[in-house]
Amino acid sequence: MSVIENFLNKVICGDVLQVLREIPDNSIDLGITSPPYNKKEKNGGWLVDKVIYKGFKDIIPEEEYQAWQIEVLNELYRIIKEGGSFFYNHKVRHEKGKMIHPLEWLSKTKWNLWQEIIWNRKIAGNIRGWRFWQVDERIYWLVKGRPKELSPGHAKFTSVWEIGPERGHKDHPAVFPLELPTRIIYSILGQEKGVVIDPFCGTGTTLVASKLLGKDYIGIDISEEYVRYAQERLTHAHKERQAVLREISLHTIELPFKERKSMGLWDKKIAR
Repeated sequence: MSVIENFLNKVICGDVLQVLREIPDNSIDLGITSPPYNKKEKNGGWLVDKVIYKGFKDIIPEEEYQAWQIEVLNELYRIIKEGGSFFYNHKVRHEKGKMIHPLEWLSKTKWNLWQEIIWNRKIAGNIRGWRFWQVDERIYWLVKGRPKELSPGHAKFTSVWEIGPERGHKDHPAVFPLELPTRIIYSILGQEKGVVIDPFCGTGTTLVASKLLGKDYIGIDISEEYVRYAQERLTHAHKERQAVLREISLHTIELPFKERKSMGLWDKKIAR
């Protein structure tokens, strides 16, 4: 097993489990990812085409898929520090008339499920009439031990995040909007230093957010093409700074009236 410095600020091409097993215990502060959803490369709609990844076949028997995800999540549990967090994006799927919920396998991992966040993407991939349009995905805040309390500027966000899908970086079929990992990293780590990992990093959105927020990062992906794309994107990360700054600007909260008054920031005459 290597020292953590050997992995920092790199995008590693390889099998996720093999790479994770090389990372030292309790060495990572925060993780964010969205794995392949096992959509069988066929479940698209007329609005959104079927999801096909480069370098990976998203066609696995469901039982094997869930066992794989449990194994990956437990390796991540090992490398995350005590009190650390992992944010896991997935969705409710439907296969042959049956609903498949991520809690089916998350409940079998070592993680403590701290919160379920609804990500309202405001767009449905398949708008046939068999069900109400599914515009949401889920983000599971998983913790190892007990996390630090969020500051008021971060905690003010509700458990429903209305963030539209990413419009660029079309080389990947399921790219995060940059605002999403920015919100997570800034809320959990704030101004502190830290190491952020994305074990299914794709085009590198989590890594770009980490770099622009001054954090160390580790990215893993099995696709050589996506790894090259992420590396190139990181080289030009400064071009995406505005999206990060826009998200950070939302993390403010007005001082309570009592505090403003005690600090002389309230004028009775002006208030009238």
